[in-house]
Amino acid sequence: EERAFLDNRPVTTSFLQRLPFARKHFRNYLSLMPIAVEQFDLSGYELILSSSHAVAKGVITGPDQLHVSYIHSPMRYAWDLQHQYLREAGLERGMKSAYVRWVLHRLRIWDVRSSFSVDRMVANSHFVARRIEKLYRRKAAVVHPPVDVDKFTLRVEKEEFYLTASRLVPYKRVDLLVRAFAQLPERKLVVIGDGPQLERLQKMATDNVAFMGFQPFEVLLERMQRAKAFLFAAEEDFGITPVEAQACGTPVIAYGQGGVIESVVGLLSGTDDAPTGLFFEEQTPEAVVEAVKRFEKNSDRFDPRAIRANAERFAPARFRSGMDAVIRKALES
Repeated sequence: EERAFLDNRPVTTSFLQRLPFARKHFRNYLSLMPIAVEQFDLSGYELILSSSHAVAKGVITGPDQLHVSYIHSPMRYAWDLQHQYLREAGLERGMKSAYVRWVLHRLRIWDVRSSFSVDRMVANSHFVARRIEKLYRRKAAVVHPPVDVDKFTLRVEKEEFYLTASRLVPYKRVDLLVRAFAQLPERKLVVIGDGPQLERLQKMATDNVAFMGFQPFEVLLERMQRAKAFLFAAEEDFGITPVEAQACGTPVIAYGQGGVIESVVGLLSGTDDAPTGLFFEEQTPEAVVEAVKRFEKNSDRFDPRAIRANAERFAPARFRSGMDAVIRKALES
């Protein structure tokens, strides 16, 4: 069902598909991914469009082929988040740590080298475009990713609870929200999502934080529509869920770094702009607490219909027209 959009087109996989435990433990084959993607024979195509968050941009192409790469992000675990990744994985020292550091070192070399063969780079946010320029010394066009805003319908009436929804892994920083709501006992936080941090978060949570685990789309949609505000504590390359929340007319309270500052219109005091959320400047529980209180003091400034209208900027039609323009310009040059 997830692959229905392919409409029975042929799919070619790499040799990694046939390695032991590849379905569940594919991350263990990270060191083989560069050589795997280089084995695809694309010599029969004039235009190659890659969607790359790690190695897809490394496909081998010739001088008469045009390669446009839509880059979701350079590999953050190999670059600026390496030390955080090693720390959270318990790999700060020892033989396994040394091996992983060597793998990441080799990946960085390959990552830069493979960027040379991309003819046009497209970033999914201005935040990612800045990272591309720093790491690859390349300019990238920006086309924000498509969000299916038609599935996330508007609801004007909101209820007295806050919502966050994400995979429960360390970099999502859901722990900040849980610790913040320990300081806000009269307010309720609902957490949707599963992941390796679930048990740890449940142990630190107070009674006003409810964990729902993984939920089907219908439940996620209903909670997004009803929530007073959607909380987002991660530094993401773009961040799809804040846009989905806005499509429901739900304001967003987010950490003010990364791609989210491009999708949320932040509250500014003394202006007539229609805000769709507000930002906190530090990843601390205290900053979250202050943001929640500031949001409630200004709750009358958030219009669900204006919030919905802002989300429509990221509808799939905008994405298609943006990518089409980039590709046509590249073909003509």
